Amino acid sequence: MISQEELKVAPKVLLHDHLDGGLRPQTVVELAAEVGHKLPRTDPGELGQWFVESADSGSLERYLETFDQTVAVMQNAEAIKRVASECVQDLAADGVVYAEIRYAPEQHLTAGLSLEQVVDAVREGFEDGMARAERPIVARQLLTAMRHQARSMEIAELSIAYRDGGVVGFDIAGAEAGYPPTRHLDAFEYLQRENAHFTIHAGEAFGLPSIWQAIQWCGADRLGHGVRIIDDISYDESAGLDGKVELGRLAAYVRDRRIPLEMCPSSNLQTGAADSIAQHPIGLLAKLKFRVTVNTDNRLMSGTSMSRELALLAEAFDYGLADFRWFAINAMKSAFIPFDERLAIIDGIIKPWYAETLNK
Repeated sequence: MISQEELKVAPKVLLHDHLDGGLRPQTVVELAAEVGHKLPRTDPGELGQWFVESADSGSLERYLETFDQTVAVMQNAEAIKRVASECVQDLAADGVVYAEIRYAPEQHLTAGLSLEQVVDAVREGFEDGMARAERPIVARQLLTAMRHQARSMEIAELSIAYRDGGVVGFDIAGAEAGYPPTRHLDAFEYLQRENAHFTIHAGEAFGLPSIWQAIQWCGADRLGHGVRIIDDISYDESAGLDGKVELGRLAAYVRDRRIPLEMCPSSNLQTGAADSIAQHPIGLLAKLKFRVTVNTDNRLMSGTSMSRELALLAEAFDYGLADFRWFAINAMKSAFIPFDERLAIIDGIIKPWYAETLNK
């Protein structure tokens, strides 16, 4: 079975990763000391463990509370630049060749920054990270609006203003229950008029109605998580993945339209969206050839990386390099950068590496 260390060198594509969910514990400690923020632990090792344990509750709401600590230390431009740069460097060291990193600008304004200054700080950090990275990587921004707030149109307009400045799309995030994506319909309609790309967190803590609204009402290009699409698929669990499978109309639509699913296995275990990696819907969805992608979500809270996520899937489903090539190409096809740039990474990096490695 392929190991996590072996998977580090494989070119990987990441579409669902939160900037404020991927800080280095050491960085959190140092930035907290600079601004006088009190942390639950001050030793980096213990703090890293605290994040994982606190997030490992089975509750999405409690999982989201861990972000209070990271967001608190990301309120000035220099801190944001540092976090953004380290994010890119860490991903590159793990073999990620393309990444779309999301964050909510509205959460970084308590020390007086403007929305524009936050986006500029992330852009500068990404550029610094790409320049310092030990391997080539392309990193782009997704701007997120919080679904329980009322700033989605403002953030959507910000994403359009910066579409030529490193921002490739828009997202909404936060607790799903009680905050359907249709609350932000004006923002999504505006983005469609502007020929812009967007993804929507849907089908993680809430079920099929959330997915249906995200696609049919809001027009999402991709689904953030989307694990509950499994609820629209009937199959004999006792027969395993080889039994008879029937797709409902929504699941069939998602598969037929090749709507990408941004799946985050370890995170889904923590929020209760799946019981184990072996029981995660990704196994069946991949077998049925949905447009499945593998992602990290929050590397700090899940104590994970792209190579670790793939290693977990290899152990649970006996996946090999051919499967991971498929996941990487799925993700790159689904990226929000222009077609020729996607193709350049697929044909120039992903396919050549796998062809050479698989033929050894």
